[in-house]
Amino acid sequence: MADPLSANQLDALENNAAKHGISHWGLGDKNNGIVHVVGPENGITLPGATIVCGDSHTSTHGAFGAIAFGIGTSEVEMVLSTQCIMQPKPLKMRINVTGKLGLGVTSKDVALYIIAKQTTSGATGYFVEYAGEVFEDMSMEGRMTVCNLSIEMGARGGMIAPDTKTYEYLKGRAQTPKGADWDKAMKYWETLYTEEDAVFDVEFNYDAADIEPMITYGTNPGMGMGVTKSIPVAESLAGGVETYRKSLGYMSFNEGDSMIGKEIDFVFLGSCTNGRIEDFRGFCSIVKGRQKAANVTAWLVPGSHKVVDQIKAEGLDTVITDAGFVLREPGCSACLAMNDDKVPSGKLSVSTSNRNFEGRQGPGSRTLLASPLVAAASAVEGVVTDPRTLLVG
Repeated sequence: MADPLSANQLDALENNAAKHGISHWGLGDKNNGIVHVVGPENGITLPGATIVCGDSHTSTHGAFGAIAFGIGTSEVEMVLSTQCIMQPKPLKMRINVTGKLGLGVTSKDVALYIIAKQTTSGATGYFVEYAGEVFEDMSMEGRMTVCNLSIEMGARGGMIAPDTKTYEYLKGRAQTPKGADWDKAMKYWETLYTEEDAVFDVEFNYDAADIEPMITYGTNPGMGMGVTKSIPVAESLAGGVETYRKSLGYMSFNEGDSMIGKEIDFVFLGSCTNGRIEDFRGFCSIVKGRQKAANVTAWLVPGSHKVVDQIKAEGLDTVITDAGFVLREPGCSACLAMNDDKVPSGKLSVSTSNRNFEGRQGPGSRTLLASPLVAAASAVEGVVTDPRTLLVG
């Protein structure tokens, strides 16, 4: 039965959108889905655009060379009224990752590695440009995952310069320019790159060889490490020892614990971070021919109806059901404990979403952020698992 308050909210949104001539893709619409998934897949997100939304993970759209960031409710009103917004100019940060990623290492792992290095406040006041071979090699879905997580290290936003991959992804989508308008747009987009002599306020360099599949162990996205590592000892870290131990207490973990082998209860695949077709392909590459562990409840939630259509067109839905999983309806779901998709108190969830704060996935819930590959491996083994043990190199 529909919740009356929620139903009224949806009705008000539909009526107000119609009144003011704003496009509205309501429940059941073929274009419906998470805003940061449907924007790019419909060609609304374009290089050089300034994109704002009442959600912090608007930084996702920076993957296309757009300036994209989240705003508050009063700022949404300002934008709808004037198409303008007042903002202080951010500082400039560039993060370079060079080399080649190893087996089982995904864009999510790259992002979690950077956040672990920067901490959740390391990029506060900055807009980040990601550069280097690793980002050049990434798919557009992967770039979206990285830019999505920029906000989790305090950045105002993150972006990657548009290139051939960007243009190939966009061409022919529903709302991209067509014909002569496309040619005109391309001439502009091809000017959107960083000059060699560009100066940043701060710059960091990382080596892809140092990155392995990642997992978090605490109550913020910066408390992460390689999945084969042990939880750090408090005295080895800069910062408050008492706060650190309080976080581990909430998670029921101890300093020096190995994450490998910890029994889990839930797995969540989805969100604006990892709810795209590439994420489901990765998940299925692990679970194909295997079975979901009996102790695991799994929520597999596509980011849009178009992702559902792709999953079915590629036969991934059969792989999912044959392995004992269920494909759910698109939405935000357990990322923020939406509707009834709440992880019960004390239960441990491996989640491909973006935040592991106390109670984020439900009051008292415990969340481990990870990639779709780590989530898949853990789902079939029933414990935190290094996906490389289930992959053929």
